[in-house]
Amino acid sequence: MGTIEPACLSIFNLTIIQFLLLVLCLVAIWFYSYAIYAAIAFFKHPHPVTTNFCPPITVLKPICGLDADAYTNLASFCQQQYPTYQIIFSVRDWQDCSIAVVKQIIDDFPQIDIQLVVSERTIGTNLKVSNLANAVSFAKHEFLLIADSDIKVTSDYLQRVIQPFQAKEVGVVTCLYRSSAQGWITTLEAIGTATDFHAGVLVSNRLEGIKFALGSTIVIRKQVLEEIGGLEAIADYLADDFQLGYLPAQAGYKVLLSDYVVEHVLATTKLADSINRQIRWARCARISRPWGYFGLIFTYGTIISMLLLVTTEKSILGWIVMFITWMMRLVMGWVVGVKILNDSATKKFLWLIPIWDLIDFVIWCYCLVGNTIEWRGQRMQLTKDGKLVVPEQLLVKLEEKF
Repeated sequence: MGTIEPACLSIFNLTIIQFLLLVLCLVAIWFYSYAIYAAIAFFKHPHPVTTNFCPPITVLKPICGLDADAYTNLASFCQQQYPTYQIIFSVRDWQDCSIAVVKQIIDDFPQIDIQLVVSERTIGTNLKVSNLANAVSFAKHEFLLIADSDIKVTSDYLQRVIQPFQAKEVGVVTCLYRSSAQGWITTLEAIGTATDFHAGVLVSNRLEGIKFALGSTIVIRKQVLEEIGGLEAIADYLADDFQLGYLPAQAGYKVLLSDYVVEHVLATTKLADSINRQIRWARCARISRPWGYFGLIFTYGTIISMLLLVTTEKSILGWIVMFITWMMRLVMGWVVGVKILNDSATKKFLWLIPIWDLIDFVIWCYCLVGNTIEWRGQRMQLTKDGKLVVPEQLLVKLEEKF
């Protein structure tokens, strides 16, 4: 009786640390439950498609190098069942290996208004934004669609993502994405994106609406872009996609999440490159949305429940809480990743979710401090407001200061 009683009554005899861990587990269980509800509620009521609403669109595709399945990805934007649209591929260097692919696409789709812009003009430290700025001056239409080069879409993509703009107050529309992974490293990334990151986006969308955009797809009115200061206003920010949603939201426009899910092609990558990418995203998230980043501690239920089990010396309470937490985490991953996003990696390797959670938690802890990132082989520093500073610029600023 003496060995059972402490385990049964442990809830009344918890230390402060144990009690805090229990609270974090309970909040995580609530988050997982709410994410399931938010996902089902959102996709249960898709935006109605009105075929007679099809304003002309300019698609901006900034490119740097060749992604996996580059031709297939880029060509999918040329196969839209949409009356009037323009595509501008923008590259910064005439030696870029992607130019040959773009020229092949132009030859293969002569019926589409396609243009290749090559320019080294730079307006800020974020070269992707400079690439976009070089292209946007050639845009013919009011609606601008920006999509990363590693995105693949179906033929109804344009017709569906434009629908929310029937409401005049809508300034930006963005999309979730599922990842096509190659290799075990990118498989883990894909699982994390589908079952963790997107779950957070759906919860945020349900609770308060989103005030940011995702690089997978950003549709913005040209008038709105001009009102926020054009691309020059975000030319020094690492999280350019976040800013293209945040600044219009601050200006009073609505940012809406489309129910269309794009395909994101993840190529085989090295472990070091994957970790650097996760660190870059994490530090960018911490600086862009500091309270949201710190709040992620309430979503690491799988890790916190293990800590609770250890600190309570494998008590019955610890086992029960861990079982419920893990079950809810896996159910959330299945609902969001498999049933809603139809993510292939999650379908095959749902059981890897706890491993991803552990890796992600370690990266989250590591990125609580520090502002240095590595991007395209160059080490940069993030300022307190999320802007990029290259080492040379940092040195100049220090010299000016002293």
